[in-house]
Amino acid sequence: MSSSDTTPHLPIQHQLDTRGLFCPEPVMMLHNLMNDAALGDCIEILATDPSTQRDFTRFCGFLEQEMLLQEDLDGVYRFIIRKVSDTA
Repeated sequence: MSSSDTTPHLPIQHQLDTRGLFCPEPVMMLHNLMNDAALGDCIEILATDPSTQRDFTRFCGFLEQEMLLQEDLDGVYRFIIRKVSDTA
């Protein structure tokens, strides 16, 4: 996981804006989107709930997805997750 300054351009197939929402909504929305995404798709998520930093990391570990980027942009958390498993 690295900042956008050092991460090469990643193709984003899906975007999910969960700003203003609190647990468990962001995780539930990501789970639904992950079910619709194809293997290899990248999902960019924006969130303001600090617990998403922990929740999305655990989501990726439990459902065998790949966290490509996790950064804090002045209180807006940005994640890029690649679907690498149909476990979700």
